[in-house]
Amino acid sequence: MNLCVDIGNTRIKYAIFDKGAMVEQQAVEKVGKSDFTRLVKDFPIRRSIVSSVVNHLPEFVNYLKERTNYFEFTSETPTPLKNLYRTTYTLGSDRLTAAVGAYSQFKGEDYLVIDFGTCIKYNFVNKEGEYLGGGISPGILMRFKALNAFTDRLPLVDFDTSFDKLIGTSTRESVLSGVINGAVAEVNEIMDLYQAQYSGIKYVITGGDAPFFEKRLKKGIFADPFLLLKGLNEILNFNVK
Repeated sequence: MNLCVDIGNTRIKYAIFDKGAMVEQQAVEKVGKSDFTRLVKDFPIRRSIVSSVVNHLPEFVNYLKERTNYFEFTSETPTPLKNLYRTTYTLGSDRLTAAVGAYSQFKGEDYLVIDFGTCIKYNFVNKEGEYLGGGISPGILMRFKALNAFTDRLPLVDFDTSFDKLIGTSTRESVLSGVINGAVAEVNEIMDLYQAQYSGIKYVITGGDAPFFEKRLKKGIFADPFLLLKGLNEILNFNVK
């Protein structure tokens, strides 16, 4: 069995795979050594891989190194994709992992993975299996926080997923309209720009805010909440082979 762990800016996600099938998964804000001690005891985990956009949890990593065949994923780790990103040393491991997660399903096609997390990340892979890069913009919550932090009078507005107005009739509603409609319009326009260059391109979305966007994007899309974890499992198996 494989243990795959993705340490993001706000959440830690992990999954256990048995012969390609996900048998357990969870997303938490904090994790202790006891959590992974239980996993290693309860499941016959032979290999583990960790991807992190923040500092690793040293005690946890050392525990995995002692008890499993441990891999640390970075932008330099071999993957099924050919990485053509110009500054690979600055490439967030989560971006490449998400791109790999969609590769087995869309091999031989152009596809764009959009990850809706702390940031909105666009990751493009062409039909030759080459990762070219994409774009990064502020996520929904970051936009709300920025309006509050960089102005004197705008309040910090909570993300209301049920909000569907164009015209805000109060300051709160105006902030909601600007942030939500602006983010949705951005993503739809970015998808149009890719479509203009790569006819027939496929779109895959993932991340914590993906369910909100899934209902509002105008193009046909594939949604996969476990894309990063599946990508880590693909990378782990690729390196073992």
